[in-house]
Amino acid sequence: MLKSVLLNLFGVLLFCTSIQAQNLDYYLPKANIKYNPQIPTPKSVLGHEVGEFHVTHDKLVYYLQKLAEVSDRMSIETYAYTHEKRPLLLLTISSPENHANLEAIQQAHLELSNPQKSASLTTQNMPAVVLQGYSVHGNEASGANAALVLAYYLAAADGEKIDKLLKNTIILLDPVYNPDGLNRFATWVNMHKSKNLNTDPNSREFHEVWPGGRTNHYWFDLNRDWLLVQQPESKGRITKFHEWKPNILTDHHEMGSNSSFFFQPGVPERTNPITPVKNQEITAKIAEFHAKALDKIGSFYYSKESFDDFYYGKGSTYPDVNGGIGILFEQASSRGHAQETQNGVLTFPFAIRNHFTTSLSTLEAAQNLRVELLDYQREFYQQSTKLANENSVKSYVFGDKYDRTRNFHFIELLQKHQIEVYDLKENLKIDKQTFDKNTSYIVPLNQAQHRLIKGIFEKQTSFRDSIFYDVSSWTLPHAFGIPFAELNTKDSQKKGSQLIENSFPEGKLHGERTNYAYLFEWDEYYAPRALNKILSAGLRVKVAQAPFTHNRKSFDRGTILIPVTGQELDGLQIHTLMQELSSKNGLDIYTTK
Repeated sequence: MLKSVLLNLFGVLLFCTSIQAQNLDYYLPKANIKYNPQIPTPKSVLGHEVGEFHVTHDKLVYYLQKLAEVSDRMSIETYAYTHEKRPLLLLTISSPENHANLEAIQQAHLELSNPQKSASLTTQNMPAVVLQGYSVHGNEASGANAALVLAYYLAAADGEKIDKLLKNTIILLDPVYNPDGLNRFATWVNMHKSKNLNTDPNSREFHEVWPGGRTNHYWFDLNRDWLLVQQPESKGRITKFHEWKPNILTDHHEMGSNSSFFFQPGVPERTNPITPVKNQEITAKIAEFHAKALDKIGSFYYSKESFDDFYYGKGSTYPDVNGGIGILFEQASSRGHAQETQNGVLTFPFAIRNHFTTSLSTLEAAQNLRVELLDYQREFYQQSTKLANENSVKSYVFGDKYDRTRNFHFIELLQKHQIEVYDLKENLKIDKQTFDKNTSYIVPLNQAQHRLIKGIFEKQTSFRDSIFYDVSSWTLPHAFGIPFAELNTKDSQKKGSQLIENSFPEGKLHGERTNYAYLFEWDEYYAPRALNKILSAGLRVKVAQAPFTHNRKSFDRGTILIPVTGQELDGLQIHTLMQELSSKNGLDIYTTK
């Protein structure tokens, strides 16, 4: 018995180690670079070294705000708030001279994506724009912690190399795409960390409880929301993306602990055919910089395997259909502070260093390929007219005549992606579908976002490789349940004026106050939300089991009826509630007598 206990104790001790925390020297390049002592280090503000603990979101925010206060290279803004009201930050980093002229630089850069203006632009002296983003999955935390080191380096490093970088580059640093998930995960691993690190993969530290930190507050995977744009984090992020249209966007992730390090290109046969071949060629050129940097520090890596470039709803692929280069990084995850793997003990600082190293190699690539990246962006959008002329499909028409709010939200999504939407000038019948001019709209393919429109509306059914890492089909009108059709040249002529304002549909309470009942149909987008409010108010509700007619209007089965008599609220209170619900939910509610 004693022998068994001693053997078990010895086994436990094998997995316990006094691995020391790494200081900044472990991460930072040193050749021909000095660091400004006036710039606070992460430890001087946070109280611990980077990687010694997992940084919580509040500490991350506090440190970046301190950096922005003291550095004339940085400005900081809050572009959105999470469901838990955590701020999403964006640091804009460049030379002080560029900051003084930032608005003009931004305007000139945006004109690269305007085919009517871009031909006259000179890219030789134009800065490249790089958006570097981290930890969209909150429990893939080495990315957000690497952002700490990157922010310090960009603020504190002095020398000819950094001066040249800041002159030629506008760096947009998004330190954590998913603050709620990151904080949930950091709390877990810090809470279960031992003074002497336990590297046993069975340790509680490496097995966070469900739902874990991957998702946001409502367990939504934010890395699948770049195209759908449903969450507040994504809405803010897409807005900032189109305010700059970066040449390169990096998306820093983690994968299984027994892996090494991945960077794109992905599997060549699994690239979306809408993506230009030139995009993958430039991605491969950038990859050479990553390989060289990782070789220098002795880290293993691979490319062109495992992951693909197909679904445009991810951070690493959304730029590919917007004139930029998206790059996915996947680092083997320590899932805590140090864990035994097939490759030995994988430490959190090691994972952070790989992400920081490839953050720098991305910036080096952006400098060296700057003109090529800018010219590619211009060419990408200039091709829109040529591609539209070659396509037999000239426009898409869509519209749900029964649900104006569904139309509103679909148009809202299209406009967030900078897609032009037009009214339908007259009624249109395509095959067996009828589109009413009052509830239908046209999206022409002959516009700057030609490729993205195809990505949203096309029904792709054939593939070079039928195996996918992720989503293979996402035709968004189908996802919204909205009728749509392809239009040829003749039918496209029914395009009306461009829809500039997309106003929420006005609901209406039809009829005067009644002492009998109120009706509304179930096919409206926010009918369930209205019903929830009614039930929450304690009202009794009935549902039509068959179609019927009232006051010459036909109602289908599923119509909701709210009696007035015998309720907890009086007639006036119910009438007031119906007025509120019709307005806030875009509902037509009818009184009955």
